[in-house]
Amino acid sequence: MEVQYTKINNRRYLGNKYKLLPFITGVVKENCPDFDVFTDIFAGTGAVSSAFTDKQLNTNDILFSNYISNTAWFSPEDYDTTKLVRLICDYNSLDCNEENYMTENFSDTYFSRQVCSKIGHIRQDIENKKVSKEINSREYAILITSLLYAMDRIANTCGHYDAYRKNIDLSEQVLEMRMLAAQKGLNQKNHCYNEDSNELAKNIKSGLVYLDPPYNSRQYCDAYHLVENVARWQKPEVFGVARKMDRTALKSDYCTRSAPKAFDDLISNLDAQYILVSYNNMENKGNDRSNARISDKEILDSLNARGGNLYFLLTRRF
Repeated sequence: MEVQYTKINNRRYLGNKYKLLPFITGVVKENCPDFDVFTDIFAGTGAVSSAFTDKQLNTNDILFSNYISNTAWFSPEDYDTTKLVRLICDYNSLDCNEENYMTENFSDTYFSRQVCSKIGHIRQDIENKKVSKEINSREYAILITSLLYAMDRIANTCGHYDAYRKNIDLSEQVLEMRMLAAQKGLNQKNHCYNEDSNELAKNIKSGLVYLDPPYNSRQYCDAYHLVENVARWQKPEVFGVARKMDRTALKSDYCTRSAPKAFDDLISNLDAQYILVSYNNMENKGNDRSNARISDKEILDSLNARGGNLYFLLTRRF
């Protein structure tokens, strides 16, 4: 059985910091000695956390699709490589033409009808295997993440799911899952959370907390609604041309005018020796949706008001 492998950075994601890892790790090495627990409280797809697997990791994201990916990459639970490779090979060789949730709702939008049929069949089979205990929690997460990465590689989008391109020939789309190059033997105290970051901040203690909140008005649940839908697999009703589910519970205050207040509340509740903030601001170079909802001054005011600890502000303007 042969299958290709994929790395954590092989997924398109808004604000991904993978290319900035040398800079981020350099700042940490120079200024943040002697800590054991690294917390990535807005972890996204886990790119930054991947540079700190020598530490105890806490990852968190409000999107279940990111939580499941972080579980795949960072859970301390062992997994059976041979079993997963066999399943992925079976999925890749599948010739599927059934009607299912995906064909009924997404045919010839982001994916062709045939690919939708295959996605729906595979996702349901993964769920069935979890229920029957044929796979453990990390194996479940790895298979779902492999499917999400496979979808991302061929999706009829410009990188996210706010819209799909019209009048595109989708007949050549081929869904190919790959095995994750996920580490084994990670710290047994690693924990992946799927919670509101401000609430989680009240209940955990860390050596270093890395903060990369969404600063502009682009809600991640809007950009990745289909990925979230497939990951959750609750088969909700979808609406509109973009075929979006109800995302009310996933909206972030950090994408609204409440962002400064939310950030201040987060900072005041963090129990950490070091806090590292990654900040992106278009500075009015893009459209209004791309401009930060928190100013440099508001971030520094929140950090300075806390006092007593060592803080670093990473500022990047594009």
